[in-house]
Amino acid sequence: MFATRFSVFSVLLLAVPTALAASATDWRGRAIYQLLTDRFSLSTNQATSCNTTQALYCNGTWNGITNHLDYIQGMGFDSIWISPIVANVEQTTAYGQAYHGYWAQDITSLNPHFGTADDLKALSAALHKRNMYLMVDVVVNHFVSTSSVATSNNANLDFSKLVPFSNSSDFHPYCLITDYNNQTNVEQCWLGDQYLPLVDLNTENPSIVSTMNNWIQGLVKSYGIDGLRIDTAKHVRKDFWPAFAKAAGVFTMGEVLIGDVGYAAPYTEVLDSVLDYPNYYTLTSAFGSQTGNFSALINTVTASQKSYSTPSVVGSFLENHDNPRFQSITQDISLVKNAMTWPFIQDGIPILYQGQEQGFTGGAMPGNREALWPTGFVTSNKPLVTHVTTLNAARKAAAAANSTFLTTPLKFIIQQDPSLLAVSKPPLVALLSNLGSNSTKSSTWVAPGVASANEVLVDVLSCAVVKADGSGGVSVPVVNGLPQVLIPASALAKNGTVCPSVATGSSSGTSGGGKKSGVISIRGGLGFGGMEDGWVVRMLGVVLVGFLAQGW
Repeated sequence: MFATRFSVFSVLLLAVPTALAASATDWRGRAIYQLLTDRFSLSTNQATSCNTTQALYCNGTWNGITNHLDYIQGMGFDSIWISPIVANVEQTTAYGQAYHGYWAQDITSLNPHFGTADDLKALSAALHKRNMYLMVDVVVNHFVSTSSVATSNNANLDFSKLVPFSNSSDFHPYCLITDYNNQTNVEQCWLGDQYLPLVDLNTENPSIVSTMNNWIQGLVKSYGIDGLRIDTAKHVRKDFWPAFAKAAGVFTMGEVLIGDVGYAAPYTEVLDSVLDYPNYYTLTSAFGSQTGNFSALINTVTASQKSYSTPSVVGSFLENHDNPRFQSITQDISLVKNAMTWPFIQDGIPILYQGQEQGFTGGAMPGNREALWPTGFVTSNKPLVTHVTTLNAARKAAAAANSTFLTTPLKFIIQQDPSLLAVSKPPLVALLSNLGSNSTKSSTWVAPGVASANEVLVDVLSCAVVKADGSGGVSVPVVNGLPQVLIPASALAKNGTVCPSVATGSSSGTSGGGKKSGVISIRGGLGFGGMEDGWVVRMLGVVLVGFLAQGW
């Protein structure tokens, strides 16, 4: 009888996708590659063109993503963030088609343009086999309904196609947002415009709240989702989010699109994290030209360290699908490399948007939503691919060398030259500048007490060796305006991938030189750390639950 029941529960187990991670702690050491499903890869290797300016579907799929996980993982990314997965409006609207996934029409169905349920489950399984995480974008704030005639009050909107909310009473009364200083107006009026109104869900209605919580719980379980990026989070009342996040049971990162730390910070109390927009704006300004202001960046970082609930898990980024590419602002390679370095040496979780590593230059959307497959996913002779690969490896090496690296706030080291920026986050020292590649100015970073006396450090970006003085200080000249990221040679493995010729650390299971953990972590009752050990843990847990239900 025991054998029979074990067999039954084993079969049931195989049919249920399981998430790898369920908490902010699990995500803290991760690096996220953001991609637009429609623009990342086709299911086949056809050289189909994609005219970004037309804002139409270009036929990227979940299978296409699965086929190119080597490309993402090869750069050191261990998590991906994909577009919303639910069925969107099918009509071609005044602003093109819903290839991006943010114009939901039926949240109980998947977007057929991206593939089938089995395709999405296969992607989740393929990621988990690699010990990679799956973050899915979700939209709670709004749906999209269309009408044949645009009117000033959208009286002709057809709500009947919206699922599971098909009555106008399920949404806030029509009004477009007109005052972003009025939070009620922000939360209860509509985004969009007369030609494409985004109908605002009535998240004050307890029945709707319950439905949404049940929906997200089912979505996460059905597809083995490990984390959520929540679109337009500031347009939904704050006290909606805790129950929603609890129902999801996984890491949550909200989009709060604003440059004000004081406005964004309260959302870190109701969600695990936010996208760090305040620091994005000052980062872009600081490195966008040779006259950029580092003081503003320092001020926003300092403010966010004091205000965010958990600064170590905010999403740190330079580009995304909503903002112009950094290389539409400047193509000076030194400025670009300095700016790209920042998210990897910041306190939060680094996020890289697809195409940034290939040097894409698209401006405002839809120009910044280029298809990636025309690049052929080539990585050789791609300086920015090499750059981010090294930065990922360096971050992992630093975390392996110092168990508190990820939770230790960075500290700024004041420089006399306003064009220089130095950051200490032991055992890592980042030296940045906005001098640019053509500067003739002679500048030197001075960083006292950042290492042990006479310690040998390595700039992982060039493999140049820097030796600290007797007080642990370093003095490093700027070369061609390029950034430097210093790590002790002892933290790099002699047989690793980062500067092995000057590394002095022992061999290890990580690219940077740290020890590979063999600890099994049980998360949420049935989570797991390592794939093989976790399978045993999940099996035993599910079988035990089944036996208890049968009175064993």
